[in-house]
Amino acid sequence: MLTVGVLASGRGSNFQSIIDNIKSGYINAKIAVLITDNPKAYAIERARNNNIETLVLIPKNFPDRDSYYRHLADELKKRGVELVILAGFMRVVGKPLIDAFREKIMNIHPALLPSFPGLHGQRQALDYGVKIAGCTVHFVDEGVDTGPIIIQSAVPAYEDDTEDTLSERILKEEHGIFPLAVKLFAEGRIKVKGRKVFIESQREEAVITNPPHQKFSR
Repeated sequence: MLTVGVLASGRGSNFQSIIDNIKSGYINAKIAVLITDNPKAYAIERARNNNIETLVLIPKNFPDRDSYYRHLADELKKRGVELVILAGFMRVVGKPLIDAFREKIMNIHPALLPSFPGLHGQRQALDYGVKIAGCTVHFVDEGVDTGPIIIQSAVPAYEDDTEDTLSERILKEEHGIFPLAVKLFAEGRIKVKGRKVFIESQREEAVITNPPHQKFSR
């Protein structure tokens, strides 16, 4: 059984989707701890409702950024964490944590990377005028949303979309592909070679479209 640690800063809807998929038996894992930098995060309530240990660790209480992330890494290691999940953790992860969990930290981003990294990926996509938007699960490296891509899911972007309507459509896909990525990791089916991630046995699991691809008559 895979031992997971979760980092979150806000409402934690992706955290909840992973909890639900563990409970259903879809993912063979357990969540050892939630770590948050926000004492008011709703993710804390989700953890409490599911008997998950919570640590509130605020960066300003540490001497510097590296010591904060070194402490996070130590707390995760103490609990035997094998995979770290960023479920709306609104900070760029520091090198001490990345070094401690190289290719073992997953993040989800509301855009089809490498397009539109950073904050407000949905708004960036709309401002650019894309016809296809989506979300990406990737491993975390030292850059901002630059790590190896695990799974992507695409959704249509309509001319009358707002940031809210597009975000809602993308969020539904996030709740599907993030648990899938964790499941694949738990099953030992993810291999990283340089920048590329390979999923053993089912390559189609790396790309999801909503609606599915279809042929259009002329």
